[in-house]
Amino acid sequence: MPADYKPFDKAEWLRLEKKADEMRRMAIQTAIWGGSGHLGGSLSAMDAMVALYYRFMKIDTSDPDMEDRDRFILSKGHCAVGYAPILCDLGYMPVDELKIFNLTGAKIGMHLDCNKVKGADCSTGSLGHGLSLAVGFALAGRVKNIDYMCYCLTGDGELNEGSNWEAAMSAAQFKLSNVVVLADMNKCMIDGRVDDEMKVEPVDKKFEAFGFNVIRIDGHNMKELNDAIEAAIKNHQDGGDKPTAIIMDTYKGEGVDFMKDNYLWHYGSLDEAMEKQANESLDKYYKERCERAEKEA
Repeated sequence: MPADYKPFDKAEWLRLEKKADEMRRMAIQTAIWGGSGHLGGSLSAMDAMVALYYRFMKIDTSDPDMEDRDRFILSKGHCAVGYAPILCDLGYMPVDELKIFNLTGAKIGMHLDCNKVKGADCSTGSLGHGLSLAVGFALAGRVKNIDYMCYCLTGDGELNEGSNWEAAMSAAQFKLSNVVVLADMNKCMIDGRVDDEMKVEPVDKKFEAFGFNVIRIDGHNMKELNDAIEAAIKNHQDGGDKPTAIIMDTYKGEGVDFMKDNYLWHYGSLDEAMEKQANESLDKYYKERCERAEKEA
């Protein structure tokens, strides 16, 4: 665990809820500044990214290339409009960069270029490559005798790509317990429902068959996210010999009522009325999330 690791109590739960709410709103604002963005998948994956970056990952924003930093690989690269605000909020890049998101001359585009965006461990773009990169990062650490975690965020639509499963076999074959796959199962992809386009379930049983420890959770429950990531790290620190797959049941567009569970919001833009409705929906959603934390913590 990170050196400053704190118990997951009510205060910590509420802190993460506040940050997830801030980042959902910032993702929407970034899409407005840029004219459009891949909001649906960014909102479904936001809780996982917040849990990783604001609680678990060993990083140093003053030293983005720190050798023993934990690695994050955004394999479902269409989440840039959700991921970039986190990097800016942490201080890797100026927040003003978001105001020209994907516009001429911008460093932060619809897909992130790691040569331009500080804090991004690898570029995003072609789908299906992230888990292979995570395996490569983990093997490089082993060769150099440097210990770090490699977190790969993928999605159910992207798991159509066969290269993921070749990488999964490799992760298990080489006993890379520091590789953690977080699968954002939001049930939608660009052309429709995942089950209608190319069914990938049961994903948990598939990863088990490929030699992973598997944990299936509600991907919008911070307590379940905390416990699953904590278990993955502990597996590695205790000398486990299997990678971990955290299968997260989520909803595309989570938090915004007119986007939720709607594949048409894979990509889109918002006018003034939609922006107002989105923020009103997030007000209600944030209140519900905080009430759950107060009740269950």
